[in-house]
Amino acid sequence: MPPKKVNRGVDKKSDTRANIKDGTHLYYELHGTRGSHLLMVHGLMSSRAQWIPNLEALTESCRPVIVELFGHGRSPSPKNPEVYFPENYVREFEIIRHELGLENWFICGQSLGAALTLRYSLIHPERIKGQIFTNSLSALSDARENENMERLVRLMLQGGRGSLDRFPLNPSRSRFLDPEVKKALVEDIDLIDLEGFANNLLYLIPRCSVRNLLSDITVPTLLVAGKFDKQFNSLMPVALENIPALEFIELEGGHAVNINAADRFSKSTREFILRHSRDEQADLARPKS
Repeated sequence: MPPKKVNRGVDKKSDTRANIKDGTHLYYELHGTRGSHLLMVHGLMSSRAQWIPNLEALTESCRPVIVELFGHGRSPSPKNPEVYFPENYVREFEIIRHELGLENWFICGQSLGAALTLRYSLIHPERIKGQIFTNSLSALSDARENENMERLVRLMLQGGRGSLDRFPLNPSRSRFLDPEVKKALVEDIDLIDLEGFANNLLYLIPRCSVRNLLSDITVPTLLVAGKFDKQFNSLMPVALENIPALEFIELEGGHAVNINAADRFSKSTREFILRHSRDEQADLARPKS
């Protein structure tokens, strides 16, 4: 299903836009009217629905900018392989920042999205006030083998859309998601473009690890980890030992910790943003209009 175009500025609290002028730009939504902007990037086989449990709390103190990955949700699925490279995703984030007229902002990545936001902070630290990231195997693992990914993609394309139903990360297979969020995520699976999804597997994931670059991070960084994610637990020391001055919080949640422990994730994110904001404190002190 092609991305849905949404008129911009339909209300004062939420601004949605499909940036698909030439079919190569990411879809994003702007929520909230107060405080710093916060770019939020979901993981593989997710969508804007990833952040449903957090938006109400976050908009009290910041303005979430919700992005959907290529091939997912309402974003397009370009044919050019280089569109899916991590560096191009970073360029897309910069395009969004420019369109919003921002000098800098906060960023937040979940799972595969964290691999992209961490890379963004490495390439453009001057644009980042601070970053939050959650459990991310793709960010901290050793680089994946292209041959293995090529085989997976070949089998997926041969299996058609039914292969998405069987994919391990399909939210319909999860037993621990909030029912409302799970319903929204499952509905957005219908929007996934199989070829665009496969292109992320083929061209993004093998290139997205930042494991060997973590010591170069210079922006304030908060890791909010779900303690029940056994795979990530084995990688967590990589972040704790290499990211300078890393702030760390472990919550009662799994890989989707922002959903499993939504209240505490939102509270931790808000507190981090306020600690690392400058002008926003005065803005938030003003009465709401």
